[in-house]
Amino acid sequence: MKKKVITSAFSNLYTDQRIEKVCRTLHENGYQIELIGNDWKGAEQMERPYRFSRIHLSSASLKTAYFEFNWKLYHQLKKKADQNTILHANDLDALLPNYLLAKKLNIPLVFDSHEIFSEMPAIQGKMSQKIWRYLEKEIIPKLTFMITASGSYAEWFRKKYGADPVVIQNAPKKLDFTMEIPNNDPKVFLYQGAINPFRGIDKAILAMHHLDGVVFKIAGDGPRKKEYEDLVLKEKLQDKVQFLGKLKPENLRNITVTADVGMSIEENGGESYLYSLPNKVLDCIQSRVPLVLANLPEMQNIKSRFDVGEIIKDHTPENIAAAVKKVLHKGRKNYLPELDKASDSLCWENEEIKLLEVFENASK
Repeated sequence: MKKKVITSAFSNLYTDQRIEKVCRTLHENGYQIELIGNDWKGAEQMERPYRFSRIHLSSASLKTAYFEFNWKLYHQLKKKADQNTILHANDLDALLPNYLLAKKLNIPLVFDSHEIFSEMPAIQGKMSQKIWRYLEKEIIPKLTFMITASGSYAEWFRKKYGADPVVIQNAPKKLDFTMEIPNNDPKVFLYQGAINPFRGIDKAILAMHHLDGVVFKIAGDGPRKKEYEDLVLKEKLQDKVQFLGKLKPENLRNITVTADVGMSIEENGGESYLYSLPNKVLDCIQSRVPLVLANLPEMQNIKSRFDVGEIIKDHTPENIAAAVKKVLHKGRKNYLPELDKASDSLCWENEEIKLLEVFENASK
């Protein structure tokens, strides 16, 4: 009988594709999975083939929500964990209770750092950044099992804390691509993901002044949505920019496969963004959609291995438009051979082999 894995995250679980893929792989490979999240910002209905629950948070601010979640999570783990358990913490905001209990019970802990939490743009220069950095410094060097989402992240943790994380990219499952590529008129330029700062969305909106016969679709939701909707009105671009809202993963996939060009033009908003490999890059590759990419290490790395799109020179609207035109001029069909190669390499089927190895080692 394989061990019980208790996976926890400060998340409402609904849209977190990485956690879902990890839990499903472990579940399908005989581990008893229990997933714990929270209901911060809502708890949408969902079905999973394994047990899950959400901790109720009554905090009004994110700052107090973190404290409340960590306190309640510790007590939940204490009730549920035993000597036959592997604890699995996702990101720094769920690590402390897992670490304390793993130490107390002398049981294994696998830490999955989806990003460099202490270097995220939202906490730059704030008191909370000092707290997260302190936690990182105190706990990460003591961990035996750690995974992270990009090679650049792994290198950062290695240099900073002497950690040795296993890189498990957040790649989607392999998509058998048999569809006919649509002949869109106007052509579809797609952004998918959270509408956050430093994603280049505002610059891409302004780039639409330099693009004819193209519609820019923005699929997702987030704190900057209203600001960017206002920008579209101010720039009189309502006929060229569409906000599709937050979509279920399966509905989003149906949109992605119809696009002519995707984008991942993150700006350097701190080391977490600088070294990231955004999900949207791998999602577009599986959907055989060429991309306009930022000039950042992980995207340069993919572009050097597979010709899946164009790298922008900088974030000026003119240069973003020039890169979009270049992709459209070459045409989606002409990128297909390289997108096929990339999709064979950058898929969950390859990543889950490494994941299972980590949990087998933790089981021992």
